[in-house]
Amino acid sequence: MNRRHATLLALAIGLLLVLAVASNPGLLITGYDTTTVEAVDGETDEPLATADVRIADTQPKRYVGLSDTDDLGPDEGMLFVHDEPGEYGYVMRDMAFAIDIIFIDADGTVTAIYEAEPESRPLTVYEGQGQYVLEVPMGWSEANDVTEGDRIEFDLP
Repeated sequence: MNRRHATLLALAIGLLLVLAVASNPGLLITGYDTTTVEAVDGETDEPLATADVRIADTQPKRYVGLSDTDDLGPDEGMLFVHDEPGEYGYVMRDMAFAIDIIFIDADGTVTAIYEAEPESRPLTVYEGQGQYVLEVPMGWSEANDVTEGDRIEFDLP
């Protein structure tokens, strides 16, 4: 193979890799750190519930979210970590099950809770203020009396 053909082949392979990652950002994910979150009553400081969660702290992990997950146990979920507080929107892209979407500000206070069902296009955007978003099985918040103003405590690796 001459040099020109080798260059064209390398470019074609590179383009295919870019297209593959663009269509499936999950290809960039090599694994998740985990932590345990604890919901605490905002007035009494009494513990309400815990959940073991995977941490989505990069753009590819936040994009894929739970869409590559078939189901969650009753006390499992995902904690989305943003670099700074802000207004964020979440959708149920390619989801197989219903979840609670809990927006949490930088100090751990719950700012909004949504119950979200899987749906087809167009996708509903669930918007909230915070630096973190906790996704757990639908009904987790209600079953554990977690409401706006309560706190979600956790340690990040």
